[in-house]
Formats: sequence, C-alpha cells, structure tokens
Amino acid sequence: MDEIEEIRKKKIKELIEKIEMSKIDKPITATTKNFDEIINKYKNVVVDFWAEWCMPCRLIAPIIENLAKEYAGKVVFVKLNTGENPEIASRYGISAIPTLMFFRNGKPIDLIIGAYPKSEIKRWIDSKL
Repeated sequence: MDEIEEIRKKKIKELIEKIEMSKIDKPITATTKNFDEIINKYKNVVVDFWAEWCMPCRLIAPIIENLAKEYAGKVVFVKLNTGENPEIASRYGISAIPTLMFFRNGKPIDLIIGAYPKSEIKRWIDSKL
C-alpha cells in the first residue's frame, strides 16, 4: 500500500506543477536572489542569458516571448540580465550572449549560443522534452 501511496503523491505533485506551469505564459525575470529557486521549482526551464546592450539578444527577445506562450505548461522561460547578475553568468560559464540554457530538475543539460531563428530554437527545445 505504501508504494501505491507514493506513486499517487508523485502523480498529484506532477499534476499540480503542470497546472501551475500552464499559467506561466511569459518569461520570468530572474536575479541573483531568485535564480536558484526558479530553476529548482520547475522541471523544464530555458534561461535566456542576455544584456541590454546586446543587439542579437534584442533580436530574439520577441521569439522568447512567443515561445513562452507556446510552451506554457511544458517549459518555463526565464530571462537573466548578465550585466546586472554577473555571478550567475559566471557560475555557468556564460562568455557570449545571447545564450539559451536548458535546465531539467535544476541542472543544466544543454545550451545554444547566438541568435537563432524561432524554428531552430523550437527544434532544440523539442529535442529536450
């Protein structure tokens, strides 16, 4: 009976997380203060490491906004300004922006560097799901 109860609890937790994630349809702004909490709270997170002065970052910003709507319930998108939060960028070895990093269960599993078209970013995300 205990095993069944554990499975039931796990499924309920997953369902609650999915419902909560489906409400997040735009990127969350991360800072040094909330970054770890955000990436550990959700199963699948894409972090957009960017800076205000970065033109390629500005180029993909609307794509990230759009993808946040498309993947609501599956992936949470996070924007982290590297100029304002250099310690997080340094922790993950971010030396070029824009960098998109995919986190699963709080751990980085892959990244892409540069301004890619929406179709390429979608293909990259889909390969992680």
